[in-house]
Amino acid sequence: MFVTGAGGYVGSALIPKLLDKGFHVRAHDLFIYGKHVLDSIHKHPNLSVICGDIRDKELLSRTIPGSDAVIHLACISNDPSFELNPELGKLVNYDAFIDLVSICKAAGVCRFIYASSSSVYGIKNETDVTEEESLEPLTDYSKYKAMCEDVLLRERNSEFTTLIVRPATVCGYSPRLRLDLTVNILTNHAVNNKKITVFGGTQMRPNIHIEDMTDLYVKSLAWRDELIDGKIFNAGFKNYQVNEIAEIVRRVIGCEISIESVPTNDNRSYSVSSKKISEELSFKPRHSIEEAVNSLVSNFNSGKIPDPLTSEQYYNVKMMKMINLR
Repeated sequence: MFVTGAGGYVGSALIPKLLDKGFHVRAHDLFIYGKHVLDSIHKHPNLSVICGDIRDKELLSRTIPGSDAVIHLACISNDPSFELNPELGKLVNYDAFIDLVSICKAAGVCRFIYASSSSVYGIKNETDVTEEESLEPLTDYSKYKAMCEDVLLRERNSEFTTLIVRPATVCGYSPRLRLDLTVNILTNHAVNNKKITVFGGTQMRPNIHIEDMTDLYVKSLAWRDELIDGKIFNAGFKNYQVNEIAEIVRRVIGCEISIESVPTNDNRSYSVSSKKISEELSFKPRHSIEEAVNSLVSNFNSGKIPDPLTSEQYYNVKMMKMINLR
């Protein structure tokens, strides 16, 4: 099987699970955060590491054939990273997606799992937004996520099974750690600054533990075609306001942590329902935000996360600026 974005936040946690389940994995990524994110399994006999750009059609045409399934995680992730270079964002997140789907179909790939985003809904007055709600993306990042969904649904056929997942914000420790996601940000500052700054605070954020997220992708390879083909599923755990997440972090850490709220112009707010995936696929997350916080705290305390407040490697925008990807 073939995984794009294998060196990313979710990918680097997913690849070991796929290998553990007996899959032969081709792990594709630019590895701008380093190949060390796969150090724990880099000598595994069932792993092939492919260092390359998702826009490289010639490389994909050589390396995808022979794969029966593709999990597509690769993208310029989150709004601020996308906005650094909107033209590049479109090339990577949308144009390359069209080519990737075409190459996969020509190569005889039978199943294509796409990591979309719960941000495609935009701001809704409804709570627990379902997959049937209209898409009203607020940013180019989420707009192209929605457009890719349309492409994939048009291209599906009886020999090309498609599954679209709209994940909540992922949290918890990963070999390629991100500290620019809500739970992870707040935990980092609580541990290393003894202070949490909440911007706004009433915005809703659906979250999902990285262990649950990666478990879902593993299960997506086993579900029968008729259960998933052409389907779209939200994937989250619970919806919390940002200030509620801050209180959870403070409670888990269990020491004197101050919380300061400041105004913000960021009005993004998502509250999504994951009832459909529970009822139709019996998928229920097993890990809580508290567990995600604990996983981060444990790795901070063990020294596995050096320079967490300053190192570019944990922050997508900082890394994108540093490498000036074109």
